[in-house]
Amino acid sequence: MEAKSPCVHLSSVTAIIEDEQYVCPECVALGDEWVHLRVCQTCGHVGCCDNSKNKHATRHFHATNHPVITSAEPGERWAWCYVDSAFAEY
Repeated sequence: MEAKSPCVHLSSVTAIIEDEQYVCPECVALGDEWVHLRVCQTCGHVGCCDNSKNKHATRHFHATNHPVITSAEPGERWAWCYVDSAFAEY
């Protein structure tokens, strides 16, 4: 993995199993839909992206301070660190 900007948090990224069927549990509970899904690299929480109405991945960060998310979308292999505003592909 090569970070585009320095970030100690991005070294904790693990691979996503692309065969998993993910949903945003908070959106499901609300009866809402989402655009894309993100996975917290600290605890595995799945939440919707910032293009989604509820932005549950970012809300999870603000509630927990877990710094890194990855995309749960098939074929996407990238991570984002909220703390350092850093992006990395892996």
